[in-house]
Amino acid sequence: MERILAINPGATSTQVAVFEGTTFLLKKTVEHQGPELQEFTRVFDQYKYRLDLVLTVLAEAGIELGTLKAVVTQGGILKPLPGGTYIVNDAMIDELRTAERGEHAFNLGAAIAGAITKQLGIPAYIVDPMVLDELEPVARISGAPDLVRTSTTCHALSMRAVARKVAGEMGKKYTDVRFVVAHLGTGISLSAQRDGRLVEIVDCMDEGPFAPNRCGGLPASQLVKLCFSGKYTYEELRTRLFDAGGFYAYLGTKDIREAEKMAARGNQKAELLLQALIYQVAQAIGSLAVVLDGNVDRIIITGGIAYSQRVVNEITAKIKFIAPIVVVPGEEELAALASGALRVLRGEEKAKTYQN
Repeated sequence: MERILAINPGATSTQVAVFEGTTFLLKKTVEHQGPELQEFTRVFDQYKYRLDLVLTVLAEAGIELGTLKAVVTQGGILKPLPGGTYIVNDAMIDELRTAERGEHAFNLGAAIAGAITKQLGIPAYIVDPMVLDELEPVARISGAPDLVRTSTTCHALSMRAVARKVAGEMGKKYTDVRFVVAHLGTGISLSAQRDGRLVEIVDCMDEGPFAPNRCGGLPASQLVKLCFSGKYTYEELRTRLFDAGGFYAYLGTKDIREAEKMAARGNQKAELLLQALIYQVAQAIGSLAVVLDGNVDRIIITGGIAYSQRVVNEITAKIKFIAPIVVVPGEEELAALASGALRVLRGEEKAKTYQN
C-alpha cells in the first residue's frame, strides 16, 4: 500500500497528514496564532521553521521517512495552469520563492515537499493548484482589449475533489458529469464543471459574491474614482478589497457564525448582509448554470459556510429549480491532495511537468 505524506501550509496553521492509500494514518493541525510567525518578513522566510515543524510532527508520531512513497502539497501562486497533478521541480520552487505573482502560505509547500523527497529519492507533487485556469476562449473576453479574464485564484482543489466524490456517488465518471460547485469559506469561489474541466470560474477576488473578508465584484465607475481619490495607497486599497472587505468591513468579523448570532440578536445590518450573501451566491450559481446550457446534473455546496443550515436552506430555496443539490460541508483538501498523488502512483493519471 502506498504511504503518502500530505502537507497543507496555511496562513495561520500547518496541516500534516499521512495516508496509507486513502486511509488516514495521521492527521495533525499546528496552529500559528501566537508570535511565532511575526519574526518573518516574507512568507518564504518561514521555510525552515515550517519544514522542521513537519519533520517534528512525523517523528513524534513514529512515522519513518523511509516508509513514504511520495509527498504532496498545495500549489502556490504560479502562472495559470490546467488542472492535474504536477511534479515539484526547481522551476516551480524558484518561482514560488521569488513570489512575483503574489505571497501566500501555499508558496511554501513545494519547497518543503521537495526538501523531504530529495533525500529519499521519491516524487513530490502539487495537485490542482489555486491558479488553475481551464477557461474556454469565449470566457476570456472582458470587454476591454487590455484586460483579459483569467481564472485568478480559486478553490480548485476543493471544488474538483467534491465533484469527483459526488460523481462517484452517482456511479458516474467525473468526465461525464456537469456540475455547478460553490465553495463557501473565508473566500468564495464557484465553478461550472464539464468534461472534467472547470470551464468557468467566479471568485471574489475579481467578481462574484462578496465573502467574509473580500469585496467581490464592485461597481466599476465607483471603484475607478476611489482608486484615483488619493484616499488610499495601492497596498492599502488591496488590503481593503481582499483582506478587510466583505463582512469584516461592515461588521468587524470574518466569522459567519458570529454574523448569524448578531442577526439573531436583532442586528439589522448583519441580517441584511446575510440576505445579500445568500442572494449573490444564488445569483452566481444561476449564471453558471447558463454556462452549462441549463443542463446541470448537480449543484454542490461545500466549504465552511456550508455548515450553516440557514445559509444553505435559503440558497437552496432560490436554486432548487435548476438541479438537485448536494451539500458537502467543510473541506477535504488533505484527502484530495493524497488522492491526486495516488492516481499518479497507480498509473491512473500522468503527472505534468511545470515550466516557468
